[in-house]
Amino acid sequence: MMTTRRTFLALTGLASGALTMAEAPARATPRDDLEERASHIIEEYDRQGIHRTGTDVDARSARWLAAELERCGLTAQLEEFTLNRVEPQVCRVVSGGRSIEGLPVFDGSFTGASGVSGRLGALGGTAEIGLIELPPNAEYSVDYEPLRRASRQRAIIVMTKGGRAGLCPINAGKFREPYGPPLLQVGSEHSEWLRRQSEAGAEAVVIAHVKRKETPALNVVATLKGGNAELAPLVLMTPRSGWWHATSERGGGLVCWLESLRALAASKPSRTVHCVASSGHELGHLGLQHFIERRPELVRAAHVWLHFGANIGARGAPNRIQTPDDDLEQLAVGAMQAAGLTVQDKAQRGTVPFGEAGNIHRLGGRYVSLLCPGSPFFHHPADRWPDTVDITAVARYARAFAGLSVKLTR
Repeated sequence: MMTTRRTFLALTGLASGALTMAEAPARATPRDDLEERASHIIEEYDRQGIHRTGTDVDARSARWLAAELERCGLTAQLEEFTLNRVEPQVCRVVSGGRSIEGLPVFDGSFTGASGVSGRLGALGGTAEIGLIELPPNAEYSVDYEPLRRASRQRAIIVMTKGGRAGLCPINAGKFREPYGPPLLQVGSEHSEWLRRQSEAGAEAVVIAHVKRKETPALNVVATLKGGNAELAPLVLMTPRSGWWHATSERGGGLVCWLESLRALAASKPSRTVHCVASSGHELGHLGLQHFIERRPELVRAAHVWLHFGANIGARGAPNRIQTPDDDLEQLAVGAMQAAGLTVQDKAQRGTVPFGEAGNIHRLGGRYVSLLCPGSPFFHHPADRWPDTVDITAVARYARAFAGLSVKLTR
């Protein structure tokens, strides 16, 4: 699918969904040094472009992040893995004389160039093409996968429902094992019209035509040797890819990761520290899977995995601590309170955490995970610097978890 500016705006709803500077609170005080570093990192990340895995932007961003890691005092490496990248060609739904551009779900099947045709109707009904509304975090719903697997319809149209009008894609959690019929995602601004077409049983054509290409992608990794090789290591991880610019989605996590490693390099830790900033987040955490597959013993051998997840410091997003351990939770809560932060949510014991921490949980590792779910710009193309970022909050989270990182290595 050739992406002109007009197509991009139509796909994403940017024209009606962007946060204006007038809506963003003005700063009353000068920034401190950490806020300045955080601003530099997030602004540069935003400037790079759309951070989808295996793209030129993704590769340039990896090299940039490796250089930033070197400035923190570590020797960075770029660790390559390959994926069968999805390259959308023509992706749209046509009905009633209207053509709506969309984006396929990347772990479903796809159509040929001519698409599939049939009547529109509810998902699971008798119509050939199903219609359903889903949020961008639908992959965590217990009903999402069973609904897809049970469908015998020729295609499914997903009306994405994020915090604002626009196309907010769902992550491809089963990217390595695609399943079900083709799913074409469209922006929520088209929902009312599509529902009317569905109620009328209108004819439609769904085209989800893509090409596949074997493509390299990169994790940014490093190891900081500790003073006592007998101690279990600490691992710091954060994802660095996403559907669009993903500025507040990924930027705060990158800042926390870098600031923690800066503090660790200066502290001469007793424990060895491994770190990874992984690509492939939106594709079933491919980069982290690769990192673990090369080091299968590390999941259980690590003292703690410290995970910097989505939307850290995003405007309007409450925080959440995820850990299977009361003692680790108390350490995280204490670090946040010392930095002037209030813990707003805690994951229930035994539940699978969101994000890459879920990989560690399933494999029996110990972890502390910070994320801020509920951002109105989650997976939205208008997630851009500076409008969606609370830089003061980002700096507080970074300060809190840099201190926690140093404490965990002693």
